[in-house]
Amino acid sequence: MKKGTRKFLFGIVSLLALLAVAFYFYTADYYRADETALAVYTTQAGSIRTQGNYTVFAPPPGAAGTAGLIFYPGGKVDEQAYAPLLSALAQNGVTCVLVKMPFHLAVLDINAANGATALAPGVQSWYIGGHSLGGAMASSYAAKHTQLVRGVVLLGAYPTAQSGLPLLTLVGSNDGVINREKLAAVPDVITIEGGNHAQFGNYGLQQGDGTATISAESQQSETVAQILQFIAAIG
Repeated sequence: MKKGTRKFLFGIVSLLALLAVAFYFYTADYYRADETALAVYTTQAGSIRTQGNYTVFAPPPGAAGTAGLIFYPGGKVDEQAYAPLLSALAQNGVTCVLVKMPFHLAVLDINAANGATALAPGVQSWYIGGHSLGGAMASSYAAKHTQLVRGVVLLGAYPTAQSGLPLLTLVGSNDGVINREKLAAVPDVITIEGGNHAQFGNYGLQQGDGTATISAESQQSETVAQILQFIAAIG
């Protein structure tokens, strides 16, 4: 092998190694679920089951409706942070399937929803949604699978693809993370007064976010009410 070729190959290998190390440190720094979120897995243990990368939040016996929501977590956020929100939806009859994403990045597995529906065969009408980056990727999935889902739910997110499906977009008035210019192009956005970006989940403060003037519990309670109304209107 020529000396010049060896140097070129060594440079390529070194660059790939540096990129791998940078990616590792980037993804290792993520937002962890807080104690409130983790407690749900104990207090609601009888209605929560995890299978592979999916966690199912089931409604109480006799209270299950026919709707289900597949949920993609926000970028670099521990998926367990959304347990309070999804368990509240389940208590109101909506079966929820929370997806664990590789390296906490939904962009790395946009089609993760494909494995979710089989976990809840009783669901007749599926919806897909997510928070922040997860919401954006959920909209991309919906655009390519309009025959599988009946609507899209975006929390602190805007669609990156148009599916023609019914769309519910919720954003906190104090959200300091979302791109407001891109959000402005989304029709019928519902603003939660006093809410911010992070409080759709339970993982503490997020860099660059605004200060919420309502509690996470209040923000999520309004979110649940809006989602239930959205699903009821579609049927």
